[in-house]
Amino acid sequence: MANNMLSKLKPPQGAVKKRKRVGRGPGSGLGKTGGRGQKGQTSRSGGGVRPGFEGGQMPLQRRLPKRGFTNLFRKKYEIINVGDLERYAVDGVISLEILQNHRRAPKNAGAGLKVLGNGEINTALTVKAQRFSQSAIKKIEAAGGKAEVIDGDR
Repeated sequence: MANNMLSKLKPPQGAVKKRKRVGRGPGSGLGKTGGRGQKGQTSRSGGGVRPGFEGGQMPLQRRLPKRGFTNLFRKKYEIINVGDLERYAVDGVISLEILQNHRRAPKNAGAGLKVLGNGEINTALTVKAQRFSQSAIKKIEAAGGKAEVIDGDR
């Protein structure tokens, strides 16, 4: 009988260590205080310091200068490449709603859909989006399709 039967499999010697059981008597080596030491903040249950706390010294994240800026009026578009359009076409039409039905775009898509020109397209499709790159328009129209710009942002 072969020695490599599935029912006989077990890990190699020393690969599995026993779990550390804390506070289980003096013979365990971690009895009484359970490896936490005698007194102080870290010995107590719920004790310890929050991440980033440096014992009262000014923490690193507060010592470093602030950088950058967040534009509150930035418009976030859902992006799709021309090469991915054929996969999601319904009756030769692509729109943000169709992509949302295919779970390709989230239901709360920001400013709308932007089509970029990466990839190739061979099918004539009508693509409805808020924005198009110039290369995307060329490729869609070269395939016999139409790029419709939807007015305004969502």
